[in-house]
This record gives sequence, C-alpha cells and structure tokens, in this order.
Amino acid sequence: MKKNALVLVAIIFAVVTAKSQTDIRLDKEQASRLARLAYKCIHTEYANHLQHSMLSDKDAGTPSQLHPVFYGCYDWHSSVHGHWLLVKLLKEFPDLAARDSIIKAIDMTLTQANIAAEVAYFKAPGRISYERPYGWSWLLKLTAELATWNDPLGRKWLETLNPLAIQVVENYKTYLPGLYYPLRRGVHANTAFGLAFAIDYARVMGDKEFEKLLLERSRFYYLKDQNIPASWEPEGDDFFSPALIEADLMRRVLNKADFQKWFAGFLPKIPVSLQHPAVVADRTDPTGVHLDGLNLSRAWCMFEVARSLPQGSEMARDLRRLGTEHATDALPHVISENYLGTHWLATFAVYMYFAR
Repeated sequence: MKKNALVLVAIIFAVVTAKSQTDIRLDKEQASRLARLAYKCIHTEYANHLQHSMLSDKDAGTPSQLHPVFYGCYDWHSSVHGHWLLVKLLKEFPDLAARDSIIKAIDMTLTQANIAAEVAYFKAPGRISYERPYGWSWLLKLTAELATWNDPLGRKWLETLNPLAIQVVENYKTYLPGLYYPLRRGVHANTAFGLAFAIDYARVMGDKEFEKLLLERSRFYYLKDQNIPASWEPEGDDFFSPALIEADLMRRVLNKADFQKWFAGFLPKIPVSLQHPAVVADRTDPTGVHLDGLNLSRAWCMFEVARSLPQGSEMARDLRRLGTEHATDALPHVISENYLGTHWLATFAVYMYFAR
C-alpha cells in the first residue's frame, strides 16, 4: 500500500501554477492506472452494499439480477460513476491502455434489455426515492458525457442508456416541486450536488424545460444564503463540503457578476475548517474513508469557484492554493488495497482533474 501511495504521489500528480490558475494535468499512463480501478470493479458483484426496497418475496434477487447493468463497484451509484470514469477516459485518451477490454466490458452489460430492466426497477412501487439524488445525478452525468462524445461507440451507448436518463429526469420533476427545504449534509442526499450535475445534463441535452425547473429550485433553496456556517465542517462521514458544493452549484446558476456578489456574502472569508485537508483517522471504516473523497471534492469546488471570481483577488488565489493542498493530500490514497475506498475514489480524482 505504501509503495502504491508513493507511486501515485510521484507519477500521477503534476501541478502547474500560473498567474491565472492552477491546472492539474493527467497523462495517459496516469489515466490508465485510474481506469483499471473502475474496470476491475464494474463487474465485481461482491462485496455489495445493496439498498433494496421489497414488497414481497418476489422482489428478492442478487445485485446482478436486480441491476443487470449497474451491479458492480459495491453499490449502484458507484457502478454508475465508474462507468462515467471509463467513458471520460476513453474520450480523452483514445489510446488508453486496455481500451478494447474496457469497451468489451461495458458492451457486455450495457444493452437495451438490461437498461429496460433498470428502468423497470425505478418504476416499481416503493422505489420513488431510490438513489435520490446522488445516483440520479451521476446517471445524468454519464449520459451527458456520452452525448458530448463524437464517436459511433458513444452514440450507440447513449441511445441504449437514454431511457434510464429519461426516467431519472421524470423522477427529478416529481421530487423537486415537493422539496421545500434542501438537504445540506455532505453525503448522498445533498441537494446542491444533485442539482449541479442535473443542470449540466439539461444544458448538454438542450432540455430548456428541465433546466428552468432546476434553476428555479436552486435560487429558491440557496439565493438568500449568507454567512454559511462552514466552520462547523466537516462531519465524520462527509464526502462533500456543504458550503463549497453549494457554491459550485451557484456558479452554474448565476452569471459571473451575480455569483461574485452572492459568494462575497455567502463565504466572506475561508474558515480554518476549510484551510486544511480533513483528517482521515480510519480508512478501513466505510464512512471514515469518505473524508478522502471530501478532500478531492473540496479541491474541485475550490478550483471551479476560483475561476468564477476576479482572478487577481485574494480569495481566488487562496482557493487555488488550498485546492492544490487538498488534492495533494488525497491522491496518495486513491490507489490502495482498501476496496472501501478504491471502488469510488478514482471517480472523484478524475472529476477533480477535469473540473472546469
């Protein structure tokens, strides 16, 4: 494990600091290392943390019986974003190592019949809140990634996946109008994260009606927020910063001038709690290892928010510096012998690399 960590620090992480931005670069060799983590787990059925609502004995089943596409990587949402990771790296690195094997693995389960079974699962009674909104948002992110891939393979997979994306959009449309208070904790239920990736999807797909709903709900939940109590962060199982993930959403919602004004009142200064990477005391604990993901998601939020602020400002400079520190702290732990972390942390690392 120590050897892997040293390799990751020495090889994967390259930071170039310029006057205007901090850029984290990922090359083909580094991408291949991260792709292997997702490739190994998308068809690894066990161990599996199955969240499954049953109304009778007839609803019983193994993970692959219940979810013939997204049954690996320990849980449904991790399987979905494991597929996103692989699609993203296939797009960015056409000569990615094990490319043919990765394509074959996805092709094997991403079929029309299997997606129909996934849709049927979501439609069944008692499943209205299944994977809401974290898994929903990653499913839409995967769909948007395919929609922006000008490749026959991407178009084929998009056509296959699209019925499930349509179902997820319908779930959002049912859910959001009845949600009066946003969920702010830094875990799966976080409303801001669910809105952010859904907005990205709506814009890629040109779904103006869906985008209008998402923007209206975002403003309703967050526009009046001021002096967010970020000094209370983190909780012991966070993988999002409630403060930073909200800011990452609002940079999508507001134009740059309005966002800068909003952010100045929302987070007037960076509290000590966000100035240092979160401490991970026990990486063998299923939720304790969340804090490595927190450091990666803090980093991507810091980089993206900084780009939306005046580039010469002290806040923008501080966020870029702190984002680098958080990423540097977390990356050595992405590759390890601990499946509780490796089944999902690579996705957070890859998203952090490509965050815009």
